[in-house]
Amino acid sequence: MTDPQSISDLIERALTGYEALTALGEDIEDEWSYVNDLSAAWTDRLTAVAAARSATAASPAEIVAVDRALAEIDAITDPHRAIDWLSTFPQVVLVALREAS
Repeated sequence: MTDPQSISDLIERALTGYEALTALGEDIEDEWSYVNDLSAAWTDRLTAVAAARSATAASPAEIVAVDRALAEIDAITDPHRAIDWLSTFPQVVLVALREAS
């Protein structure tokens, strides 16, 4: 770890990964509305946490946990699996940050 990260910085990185996951899920045309509704809801939740904890430094354990979750979703290539992870990933991030999901 080179530079300290705030919780807000960490969530911003998580949201960038989440956008890619959402885009992959959108490949399933019949699920487009569901994917976007789910993504909007979880993006709002994560954004609210980022705003509330913007001045809080992320711990090394939180950074590692979010990095591992990001690596997991980065490995997903199947749009159906991406849809499965659209609700899982944000909850993993929230647990890693000790937030209620």
